[in-house]
Amino acid sequence: MVKSAERTVRILETLAASPERLTLSELQQRTGFPRSSLHALMRTLVELKWIETEAGASSFGIGPHALLTGTAYLDKDPALPLAHDALEDLREEIGHTVHFARRDDGHVLYLATRESRDRHAISRVGRRLPASVTALGQALLAQLTDDEVAALLPDPLPALTEHSITDLAKLTDELDQVRARGYALEREQGTPGVACVAVAVDYRIPATDAISCSMPAVLPREEIERIAEAVIRHTRRFAATLRREGIR
Repeated sequence: MVKSAERTVRILETLAASPERLTLSELQQRTGFPRSSLHALMRTLVELKWIETEAGASSFGIGPHALLTGTAYLDKDPALPLAHDALEDLREEIGHTVHFARRDDGHVLYLATRESRDRHAISRVGRRLPASVTALGQALLAQLTDDEVAALLPDPLPALTEHSITDLAKLTDELDQVRARGYALEREQGTPGVACVAVAVDYRIPATDAISCSMPAVLPREEIERIAEAVIRHTRRFAATLRREGIR
C-alpha cells in the first residue's frame, strides 16, 4: 500500500513537471516503474480524474482534481490574501511583474503573481523551479547555513540557461553577497533576457517565503537598485503585517 502511494505521487509529480503530455512508455522511462503496475495505477487515476487522456489518445496529463487540491492549499494559506495586497502595491509603484513564492526543499513554489500591465505572460502560480537559479530561491537559501544549503541541493546544480550557477562553491559565494546587500539579484539565470531581485519575508525563522520583481535584464544598474529598494520596503511592510496579525 505504501509503495502504491509513493508511486502515485511520483506519477503525478512527473506529469506536472512535464510541459507536454506523456505516453505510458515515457512515464515508465522517467519513473522506472514496472509497466504492469504503472498501467493499473494510471487506469485508477484516470477514473478518479487526477489525470486525464483524450479519447483514443495514448498520452496523459494532469487532471482537474489535481487542480482542486492545489487550489485548496492556496485557499487555506492565511498569508496569501495579504501577499496579494503587497504585490498589488509593489507592482503599482514599480510597474514590473512581481511574485510571491515559498521554498519547497531545494525548489521554490510560486504562490502568487501580478503581471506588469504591458505584458501578458502566463502566470507562474503553481510552478516549481530550482532554488539555485531564481532570485527568490537565492534569497531563501541565504537564510540557511552553507552546510544546510549543501544538504538540500544536488551537485552539480541544474542549469536552465547558460548563465545559471552550476557550481555549489560559486553559489555559496553568491549567497554571501545576498546576505551582505539584503536582497538577491540574478541576471538571466532562470530566463534569458530577464533579471530578478528578491527579498525574504521576515516572519518565520528561517524565512520560507520571498517576494521578487522580474524585469528586462538590459535595465541599468541604477534602475535595478531603485527597484530593489522598493521590493525591500514593501516586503518589510508585508512581514510586519504578518507578524502583527499573528501569522506564522
